[in-house]
Amino acid sequence: MSVLAQPMAVPATSSTRWFQLLLGLIAMMSISSPQYVWTLFTKSFQDGLGATLPTIQITFSILIVLQTWLSPLQGYLVDRFGPRVLIAFGCALSGAGWITSAYVKSLMGLYLTYGLFCGVGTGIVYVGIIGLMVRWFPERRGFATGMVAAGYGFGAILTTFPIDSMLKSAGYQHTLVVFGFILGIVGALAALAMRMPRSDEKLPPAPVMNPAKDVAPREMLSSKVFWLMFVMMTMMSTGGLMIISQFASFSRDFGVTKVAVFGLAALPLALTIDRITNGLTRPFFGWVSDRIGRENTMAVAFLMEAAAVAAMVVLRDNTLLFVLLSGVVFFGWGEIFSLFPSTLTDTFGTKFSTTNYGFLYMAQGVGSVLGGPLAALLHDKTGSWLPVFAIIISMDLLTGILALIALKPLRKSYAAT
Repeated sequence: MSVLAQPMAVPATSSTRWFQLLLGLIAMMSISSPQYVWTLFTKSFQDGLGATLPTIQITFSILIVLQTWLSPLQGYLVDRFGPRVLIAFGCALSGAGWITSAYVKSLMGLYLTYGLFCGVGTGIVYVGIIGLMVRWFPERRGFATGMVAAGYGFGAILTTFPIDSMLKSAGYQHTLVVFGFILGIVGALAALAMRMPRSDEKLPPAPVMNPAKDVAPREMLSSKVFWLMFVMMTMMSTGGLMIISQFASFSRDFGVTKVAVFGLAALPLALTIDRITNGLTRPFFGWVSDRIGRENTMAVAFLMEAAAVAAMVVLRDNTLLFVLLSGVVFFGWGEIFSLFPSTLTDTFGTKFSTTNYGFLYMAQGVGSVLGGPLAALLHDKTGSWLPVFAIIISMDLLTGILALIALKPLRKSYAAT
């Protein structure tokens, strides 16, 4: 008597999972330059389009708003059509944003190319890869998502100096076309090798989680603790995105761009160091927060950020210290992308965590408007970057204090209800 063999789940090999993580890291790195190297192009776009800095910076805000405010829809599309095609499309669309922006003749053209294409494209990739990694690493979700998020922070390390060099030798239009093709193709090729775990692949079980309760988005949006976190993340995003988007502009005003450090141009060197620290801080402070608590870690990181920004401004006449302190600034900022998601999940559970974070991530879009065109407008009205930095330092201080005196007791009270 024969017995039909039943299909058995086979363990997913470790190399398969790590290869998928590597592909996610490559794709994330390929989409980071539109945000993190934007500051190198602002002066060129100003001169090429005859526009003011505030109107040029609207492009950056469009990019971040579309990247963040569409994240719930982008997550749905990835789930509906699968990560491979959508992530490849997002990488290609981001590259196309650079290529097409090289030929625009108006501000609206810039908004509809660099802003629209790069914003939608990077958003699809970011959300899609995060969703894919939590499936491949159910027992290490924090680590896996932290690693690919770090890739987004690290990505521009490889492009900053080459882009700066090509800008000087060949102009911004040629640079946008060349790197648009390279980054779009590299990211799309990595995405086409990605896949979901098969149903017959056995993955390690997720650890037992003990959240107080799983809260749906509707209920979360009616809670005070969510809106406190939204305001806090908005304030932190504003400062970081202001420095990212305006770095070349205020460095030029401070005279930093005219000086070499260790034989290297100060601006691209600072941007390269910033990308390194911006990547390292995400897994580092995530690890710290697992040990000393989310709010305590927020207080340490955000107050360090305030001190670093203040020191960078005060010591701006010393180019070496300015460059080094800019790295400390980003080490105190980039961790918001590990601290806020983990705090949100701790508070509202794991069942709706992706959608819930999509709503909190919208704070990044608000921060891009405040730190982009509005910060540039304040500079133009006052003729100085110092008022802008004074506001940013104040917000960093306030957010660090709120983490201890407001968020900590409010979360404790919410958990007890």
